[in-house]
Amino acid sequence: MNKKILINIIIILAIIIFSLIVLNSSKGYTEEDLAKCIGKNSELYIQLGCHACSTQEEMFGESYQYLNVIDCWSNENQCDEITYTPTWIIEGEEYIGARSIEELKQLTGC
Repeated sequence: MNKKILINIIIILAIIIFSLIVLNSSKGYTEEDLAKCIGKNSELYIQLGCHACSTQEEMFGESYQYLNVIDCWSNENQCDEITYTPTWIIEGEEYIGARSIEELKQLTGC
């Protein structure tokens, strides 16, 4: 009887651990897919000479190209309301400064 209880406990723990791993995965996204999702659900305002903008770009690496980036240096007319860069606009909310990819995933629902 003790063996059956032990086996059941091990099976239950294995199921719990497996479930946690699956739930904590990033929805099966590749880095490229994640950047595309974030880019689709946000705007990133940057400008030439902005150190934090460079930091944000480095976080995404090659996937940076999939973000919806507005360069305020060359598109001043699109940046009238932007006071600092980088600035993320997500669902009408403004987030100033470089943001972690984890935070951006949560903010954009990706």
